[in-house]
Amino acid sequence: MLLRVSDLKQYAYCPRVIYYHYVMPVDSKPTFKMEYGKTAEDRIQRLEKRRKFKRYGLDNGLRHFGKWVVSEKLGLSGKMDLLIEQAEGRFYPVDFKMTEGGVRESHKLQIAGYAMILEDIYDVSIERGFIFLIEQEDVVPVELDDKLRSKCRKAVKEMRRMVVEESMPAPTAYRNRCTDCEYRNFCRDIW
Repeated sequence: MLLRVSDLKQYAYCPRVIYYHYVMPVDSKPTFKMEYGKTAEDRIQRLEKRRKFKRYGLDNGLRHFGKWVVSEKLGLSGKMDLLIEQAEGRFYPVDFKMTEGGVRESHKLQIAGYAMILEDIYDVSIERGFIFLIEQEDVVPVELDDKLRSKCRKAVKEMRRMVVEESMPAPTAYRNRCTDCEYRNFCRDIW
């Protein structure tokens, strides 16, 4: 079973999102924030095509937008917002985020997932990825260390276990996240 790289972010946000997506598929309604984020990503993508690589600390490279990547070995797949490719097999995953709170652990997990897939596909080592904060027009580097990779593998393993066993996880401890959640109507035990 292939999980989506975006599931890593969702799992870190609230594990029940994964449960509702895979175990009890329900119709969810995209939130305003989700729709607005998609529009903002499209705008940034158009601008990024014309920009230099200085904000990434790079001199040059090729940009690949919307690249699908799959690793059967990791059991992950996803569509990358941006992949920067340089000579000698250097790759940098970039994820666009519509957030005001800066880079979060969930964002780092997602970048780590993309990096690990790229490493599997191209047999390279990726030490850094980037989070592009749309609202701030800022690029934040993410160091892909062993600790982050371990968290990523652990999350994939736990998501897979949850789906296979069809076990409902506990809700997020941060109830303010529930307010704008697309699945909030299904969590009657906390409302």
